[in-house]
Amino acid sequence: MDIVGNGFLARNLRPLADRHPGTVALAAGVSWASGTSDADFAREAALLKEAAEGCLATGRRLLFFSTAATGMYGRAVGPGREDAPITPCTPYGAHKLALEEQLRASGADHLILRLGHLVGPDQPDHQLLPSLVRQLRGGAVRIHRGAARDLIDVRDVITVIDRLLALDLRAETVNVASGVAVPVEDIVDHLGQALGLTARREYQEAGGQHTISIDKLRALVPEVGGMGFGPGYYRRILDDFTGAARV
Repeated sequence: MDIVGNGFLARNLRPLADRHPGTVALAAGVSWASGTSDADFAREAALLKEAAEGCLATGRRLLFFSTAATGMYGRAVGPGREDAPITPCTPYGAHKLALEEQLRASGADHLILRLGHLVGPDQPDHQLLPSLVRQLRGGAVRIHRGAARDLIDVRDVITVIDRLLALDLRAETVNVASGVAVPVEDIVDHLGQALGLTARREYQEAGGQHTISIDKLRALVPEVGGMGFGPGYYRRILDDFTGAARV
């Protein structure tokens, strides 16, 4: 597999570099759901166009990473499903959905994965958990009231990607998440307890909560049944994350 990019996800994909030779993984582009610009979006659209054209010319499959986060499914009625109509509720969600449509129209073989919130060592500072830890250490945490996030261990994500690619899926879209929406307040509680930190909480009225359907993922990759997904799954991955953060 050829991996385009050198960020958090791209680094975690490297163990698969010698597998799936007919696939190009586009692990580059916009990974920040807030604070992005039209220029950032345009650069990612151009990168996707170039990658899709290259795959079309060489007969390879393009693996594209979209989002299953609030920006995509925040207005969904019930769990967010891959086959349901979507009305994105943030510019980032609208951008990712537009890129999915761009890829489908390109004619290139492809697999689109809508990811939950990945958790693992050496995440970029702007992502959810590093940001919360930094705020806890600074003495004040901003919480969107009522917000919840689906957390998934990046190691489990890589296992799932390996299994999905082995199925030789084409023109499919699959949610890759734990299927559990964890209140951000519970995430902050666990981080604070694990790190021995307390902080003032500043609430904002901009929260979003949704559940991501993983019915399709479970049908395609039965191994996810052994990954521990469920209400307590997030505690294990937060313990792993805070253990690395203390080092």
